[in-house]
Amino acid sequence: MPHRNIDEQTIRRVRGEYHEMPGLRLTVGEASRLWHMAPDACETLLSALVEQRMLIRTKKGAFVAPDA
Repeated sequence: MPHRNIDEQTIRRVRGEYHEMPGLRLTVGEASRLWHMAPDACETLLSALVEQRMLIRTKKGAFVAPDA
């Protein structure tokens, strides 16, 4: 389900990146640069994936898969 202004294709791409690269750990700024997204859109996307329990946010603000 798309979250706010994030399209389903982008969500699938980000999910795929985390699946294909175990241990991937990105801050909002890093993810924004990697995926060429505005920081606020990237924050929205990553937060949605946290809500879906696909990612967790570390104490230092990085987003990582829970099994990493």
